[in-house]
Amino acid sequence: MAEKLNGGDTFPELKLRLAGGGTVTLPNDIETPYALVLFYRGHW
Repeated sequence: MAEKLNGGDTFPELKLRLAGGGTVTLPNDIETPYALVLFYRGHW
């Protein structure tokens, strides 16, 4: 298990698949210095 982030920590690079196709790489694809990312588990 990865360690949790603390205030001031750098967000690790994550490459995620989007539900509609394609990918997004965090934090590189975020265009603003502040962002909120929601993870939705979808349908079981």
